[in-house]
Amino acid sequence: MLKIKNYVKAESLQQAYELNQKKSNRLLGGMLWMKMSSAQIQTAIDLSGLMLDQIEETDEEFRIGCMVTLRQIELHQGLNDWFQGMLRDSVKDIVGVQFRNLATVGGSIFGRFGFSDVLTAFLALDTKVELYRGGIIPLEEFVKMPRDRDILVRLIVKKTSGTFAYLSHRNARTDFPVLAVGMSLCGKQARISVGARPQKAMAIELSEAETEKIREGVCSEEELAGIAQAAAEKIPTGSNMRAGSEYRSHLCGVLIRRGLMKLQEGGGRHED
Repeated sequence: MLKIKNYVKAESLQQAYELNQKKSNRLLGGMLWMKMSSAQIQTAIDLSGLMLDQIEETDEEFRIGCMVTLRQIELHQGLNDWFQGMLRDSVKDIVGVQFRNLATVGGSIFGRFGFSDVLTAFLALDTKVELYRGGIIPLEEFVKMPRDRDILVRLIVKKTSGTFAYLSHRNARTDFPVLAVGMSLCGKQARISVGARPQKAMAIELSEAETEKIREGVCSEEELAGIAQAAAEKIPTGSNMRAGSEYRSHLCGVLIRRGLMKLQEGGGRHED
């Protein structure tokens, strides 16, 4: 049973950071996983009073506060229009609406969970994280960092013209994904992120030649299958209760091929 001795609603990020340096203290997000633990928390630190539950849109980027819920991402018109529903597709099957109304993007990203659809989707985009002490760094770099006691303040997602897709396979609709794939094709770069391997998500890029052929829409189905298989072979997979490594590797090739077909169709592409 979770036990919290003290509760503090932080008045500033500085106060929250200082409190969070003590190992027995915890930052509160949606508390959807924390509440199921048996942790003994000395001081729970609430960030809800710091206006970090907003999605700000500028001409160049989206700035997504750490307390933004998955439901806000699912329904945000700007994100859906720019990324062609990719981020909506990545969260719409996560448990249920009640869950998504509470789960925060900060908790999902900072946790770097292997099963995270959210991490997989944002890793396929030009995403940076803003840390209170660590500054602004690429999400791909952040994923590889060991956990510390910094605070993830917001995500910064660049508006890059292109086409986007998100695919996942689940044994049941609201279960964790067996495998998840996020994809973007922006200019001369095609980026593929794969999560629920079951390890945390990782990203790879296609060659400029492959990207150009897909962007021009001239790849045959056989060529797309070959590119997908070669990409899948670069993604290590493992086994857990949901699927074995061999099955995941096969599924990886299938989902990447389907995603590449979507990118090649180029529906709804933004042009500068």
